Amino acid sequence: MIEGLSHMTFIVRDLEQMTRILEGVFDAREVFASDAAQFSLSREKFFLIGDIWIAIMQGEKLAERSYNHIAFKIDDDDFDRYAERVGRLGLDMRPPRPRVEGEGRSIYFYDDNHMFELHTGTLTERLARYAKGLEAAQ
Repeated sequence: MIEGLSHMTFIVRDLEQMTRILEGVFDAREVFASDAAQFSLSREKFFLIGDIWIAIMQGEKLAERSYNHIAFKIDDDDFDRYAERVGRLGLDMRPPRPRVEGEGRSIYFYDDNHMFELHTGTLTERLARYAKGLEAAQ
């Protein structure tokens, strides 16, 4: 039986740049750095974002960008503060996609070619909003 999410691993070209992003945007706490030792495929670091284990490993960046992404939940009241954090780090931000009202707001940004999202909505809110849209379409 699946108990939950164990961890997420991102292969990044520059461990220190990703460390700045994780700490500067997500308030991540570094809990391990392999430094010169190698226990896995390459140098790595582990972080906690809340209680979510994030692993980063040094390697070749993704060949291209796509809409594949990981989204972290933020409160709508914190939206501008997080947008400022992303901007302060000079990260490449993607314009938000078109949304229906009531679905929440998102900040999309990249490190190497990984896309991250900071999202204000919940699944429950989105399903309720989509249900209204389906009713109106019938």
